Amino acid sequence: MAAKLKKGDKVVVLTGKDKGKQGEITAVFPKENKAVVDGVNIAIRHRRQTQASQGGRIPVAMPIDLSNLALLDKNGKATRVGFRVEGDAKVRFAKTTGDVI
Repeated sequence: MAAKLKKGDKVVVLTGKDKGKQGEITAVFPKENKAVVDGVNIAIRHRRQTQASQGGRIPVAMPIDLSNLALLDKNGKATRVGFRVEGDAKVRFAKTTGDVI
């Protein structure tokens, strides 16, 4: 099945502690049905100091479930994603505006 959300998409969080926050997807894990969104679902992780990097308490973006994310359309509103065939290509489109993503 084709992915509705992909790396680089602008999304908004629908539920949870970060509800309403917007960000860009930096990684997608299809088998786990999760994605990492920049600046959303931040957790503090403790890192040991090495010769290469400084240690301490590092904020890290944790994966969030895909069902809690919605794509942003060109108007900046949350939209669902649909698929249609244009010519020989299968394309994603925003259900609110009908524009190809």
